[in-house]
Amino acid sequence: MKRILCASLVLGILMPAVMQGQGHDSSQGVWKTQCGTPTGQEKFPLADYRELPQTTVPSETEWREVKGTCLSWGQTDLRYSRTSVPMSAICKLQGISGWRGEKVNAQAVVWTKDGIPALRYEISDFTGPGGHTIPAEAFESGFVRYVMTDELNKGGGGCGYRPDHTVYDSTMVADCIDPYLEEISLDAMNTQAVWLSCRIPRDIKAGTYRGKLTIFDGEKALKSLDLNILADKHVLPDPSDWKFHLDLWQNPYAVARYYQVPVWSREHLDAMRPLMERLAAAGQKVITASIMHKPWNGQTHDWFESMVTWIRKVDGSWAFCFDVFDRWVEFIMSCGIDQEIGCYSMVPWNLSFQYYDQATDSMKSVLTAPGEQVYEEMWTSMLEAFSKHLKEKGWFDICTIAMDERPMEVMQKTIAVIKKADPEFKISLAGNYHPEIEDQLYDYCITINENFPEEVLERRRQEGKISTLYTCCSESYPNTFTFSPLAEATWIGLYMAAKNVDGYLRWAYNSWPLEPLLDSRFHTWAAGDTYLVYPGNRTSMRFEKLLEGIQAYEKIRILRQEYKDTGDTRKAEELDAALSAMDISDLAGTPAAECLRDIRSCLK
Repeated sequence: MKRILCASLVLGILMPAVMQGQGHDSSQGVWKTQCGTPTGQEKFPLADYRELPQTTVPSETEWREVKGTCLSWGQTDLRYSRTSVPMSAICKLQGISGWRGEKVNAQAVVWTKDGIPALRYEISDFTGPGGHTIPAEAFESGFVRYVMTDELNKGGGGCGYRPDHTVYDSTMVADCIDPYLEEISLDAMNTQAVWLSCRIPRDIKAGTYRGKLTIFDGEKALKSLDLNILADKHVLPDPSDWKFHLDLWQNPYAVARYYQVPVWSREHLDAMRPLMERLAAAGQKVITASIMHKPWNGQTHDWFESMVTWIRKVDGSWAFCFDVFDRWVEFIMSCGIDQEIGCYSMVPWNLSFQYYDQATDSMKSVLTAPGEQVYEEMWTSMLEAFSKHLKEKGWFDICTIAMDERPMEVMQKTIAVIKKADPEFKISLAGNYHPEIEDQLYDYCITINENFPEEVLERRRQEGKISTLYTCCSESYPNTFTFSPLAEATWIGLYMAAKNVDGYLRWAYNSWPLEPLLDSRFHTWAAGDTYLVYPGNRTSMRFEKLLEGIQAYEKIRILRQEYKDTGDTRKAEELDAALSAMDISDLAGTPAAECLRDIRSCLK
């Protein structure tokens, strides 16, 4: 009977999550994006969709010297404008290098004076030493798509409510990589990029592998480019074995709404699986779990519901149902993410806690704060039940009770409640650096503009604790907004190595706005702040460049140990010098790609 009651409560509370974001039709029946731009198509497209109109038009003067159709290798640090001539010099042969097991990227650029009615491309097999090959199927590729973005606040940063997007410079930028679009009609005086990613097989022989990219107009071959991939003798471990502690928060509710499937249904899990497996392949370590209703007060378009059902019984005691929590954790673990569970949050923004009241057969909320008797009683009951449940499931040792930045007194009172319920509970915090509570935090993430004291960082590492840095809407740079320079995403991973911390946290992997494939803007924060990947398991240029930096972190870790073992002090000193030169303030006046030049040279 208890199981039936729990299931019915879960469905009653969570089913409305599918409907979040409805009601954006105007009186004329025109579907619009979050920021009011008409989409000209059905809502929530998955396979095929049409981009919003370009915000710029080609200049005939700029295109006058272009002859017919051009094809060249571009740079993966650059976003190419749809309506501009991308470059003057053409590169027909490009060489990229990587360790076996590493994912490497290339970007080809097509531009045409006359238009290409049916542009498509093919990637050949790559042949190398001893008859070894990298098959074309090893590549993940797609046409680069354009999405609406905006800009930083006038005074810098990307935080704050944005009710009127006309005060921001909104433009279309390249970001989404679309594997479903096999053919595209490219207009005259337009540019189109193709993104290629290849995880170099670990079992192939080291050496150079040669292949081609060919573009077609229908069945007619137009031009080809040569690509050489140098597979290094080194081998990058499987992402599950990376030491980089990646914590990108997942939002299952956004997927349910966009795919229009019942939350926690089989269809919901099937829709999420490729997205979460992509995250696991980037080395993700943490499962994001919400253990109360709206832990962040519904700040995202699709707010987080509670994965734990809170029940106030007729006699006033508390009971808890963990069915949804279990279903979510087991699902994410099956996707390959299984090293930590971050449970949010004992101190939500509005300090309102929702529960099912058995006496009135209704949902109710209570306003209470750390330090109050009601707060302590309800959370002690919950945490004691949660501790028992986690131990039964074998998850207690990897679970953390997670908090965001709050006033010191509030955090100290919250920690006291946690430790009273079970002294062995681990605690995580993403916020500012506080020496008063640092030693009580297992997983401590501070802003990228702060530093852990060197001796504290070393002690924490010896104690098996995790110390990371984060970015959010506050940082003008480095960041991963849809208008941020792409190399900044790579810069982040390398900066974690320079600061000798364990990894990086960002609060939103897939908290999609209303129409993420079309418009990355949101009514709060700078465009792209809420997500890194797109519906349909489409990756982004930003996400691939972030992964590039994470892989570089792993390579640095391995090389440092190698140089120590072999006594190669010269290479060790060169690497350390390049890393120690990294300074966030440099990004204010120097492009991130230029700042990374020396470090990239050390890693080749």
